[in-house]
Amino acid sequence: MQPADTIVIGAGVAGLTAARLLAATGRTVVVLEARDRVGGRVWTEHADGRLTDLGASWIHGVEGSAVAAAAAAFGMPTVEFTVGGYQVDSRPIAYYSPSGARLSEADAARFAADVHAVDAALAAAIAGAGAGDSYRDVTETAIAVQGWDAERAQRVREHLEHRSEEQYGAWIADLAAHGLDDDSIAGDEVVFPQGYDVLPRRLAEGLEVRLEHVVTRVEWSAAGVRVLTDRGDLTARSAVLTVPVGVLKAGAVEIDPPLPEPVAGALSRLEMNRFEKVVLRFPTRFWDKDVYAIRQQGPEARSWHSWYDLTALHGEPTLLTFAAGPTARKITGWDDARVAESVMGQLRRLYGDRAVDPIAIRVTAWHADPYARGSYAYMAVGSTTADHDALATPVGGVLHLAGEATWTDDPATVPAAMLSGHRAATRIAGRDLPIEHLWAERD
Repeated sequence: MQPADTIVIGAGVAGLTAARLLAATGRTVVVLEARDRVGGRVWTEHADGRLTDLGASWIHGVEGSAVAAAAAAFGMPTVEFTVGGYQVDSRPIAYYSPSGARLSEADAARFAADVHAVDAALAAAIAGAGAGDSYRDVTETAIAVQGWDAERAQRVREHLEHRSEEQYGAWIADLAAHGLDDDSIAGDEVVFPQGYDVLPRRLAEGLEVRLEHVVTRVEWSAAGVRVLTDRGDLTARSAVLTVPVGVLKAGAVEIDPPLPEPVAGALSRLEMNRFEKVVLRFPTRFWDKDVYAIRQQGPEARSWHSWYDLTALHGEPTLLTFAAGPTARKITGWDDARVAESVMGQLRRLYGDRAVDPIAIRVTAWHADPYARGSYAYMAVGSTTADHDALATPVGGVLHLAGEATWTDDPATVPAAMLSGHRAATRIAGRDLPIEHLWAERD
C-alpha cells in the first residue's frame, strides 16, 4: 500500500478541518476515527423525533467566527441564545434568592452590579497572579477589596464558583488563575435547531474517513509516521493527532518516541474536565416567561443552580442544566431517573406543584467515553496560557497536535478546534491555506 501524504487521527472538527484543507491542495489524506460517526465531541442525537446536541451547542460569539461563517455557508439555521458564557445579565434571567423567592428587577440589577464590580477588580488580581495561584485565590482578592458584608460577598462568591464550573467543568480552586482569561463574547451567541452535527458532516464530504478504526500507537521519526490501528497499520509523511487531552494523558494512544518538551510539559499541566448535560423535556412550560435562564442562589444551589430555556430551539418545553465539576462526580453511576429526581427537587422548590415531571430526560456521560474521557480541557493550577500553544508544537517536523486544547485565544470551543486544524494544515503545507477553502464549493 502506498503511504499517504498525511494521516489525520480523529474526525472531529479539528481533524476534518486539517484534512479538508490539505486534501484541497491535492495531497492524499486519510482520516482515522474510532467512533462509528464523524464529529467527535460535536454529536447530535436523533431519537424519538427529537434532535439533541449532546456535545457542543453554542457558537460563543459570532463576530469574526470561522465556525459562524462555515455554518452560514452550509445553510445551518441558528437561534440567538446569548447566555452560554455565564453572563450575569445581558439577557433576561430569572434570579431566585436563597429562600427560593424570585428577586425583583432592582435586586437582580444590584446583584449583577456587584458581579461586574468584582470582575473589574479581577483584572488586576489576575495580572499579579503566579502560576501557583488558583481562580479561587484571585476571585477572593477581588471580593475582599469591595469591603462588603459576609452575605453580600457570599452571593458573588457563589456566582464565581458556578461560573468556573459552567465555563470549564472544574471546581474554582482547581482552575488556574488565568483559566478564564478567554471569558469574553464577541457578538451574539447562537445555537442550532437542526443540530450542530451538520458542520462536521459537511466538512467530511469528499474525504476518505475510515470509521471504527481505533488507533493504538503512533511511531514518528524524521522519515515520517507509522500509525497502528486495530484494523492494520498505515504510514505517511506526516500526521495530525487530534485526540482529546484526556485520551492522551490516559496513554490510550502510545506515542513512540514519547512526546518531547515543550509538548509533554504542557500536556501534564492541562486536565480534562467533568461536565455533563442534563436535558429535560416537559409536557407544559411551568417556569418564568420571557427569560433565557433561571438561576438559584444560596446553599441549595450547590449542585443545580442554572437552567436554560431551550423551548424556542426544540419546539417543546425544554430546560437544559449542567452537572459540572463536583456535581458531575457526585452523579457518577446514577441513572437518568435519579438525576431527574434531584434536578426536579430544586425546580419544585422554586415553582411548587407547577413543576411537573419531565416526559423525557437525557444525561450525557462524556467522562465515560473512552475516546473523550471528559468534555474538554482546562488549565489546572500550575499551568499558564502558553501551555495551549505549546501543546501544538510540531514534533520532529512530522507530528502535529490539534484540537480545542491546543488553541490559546478561545480554548474549549469548536472555533478553537477549527482554527487549530487550520494551523496544523498550514504548517504541513508550508504555506498559507485560506480557511475559507473549508466551505468553498469544490470543482
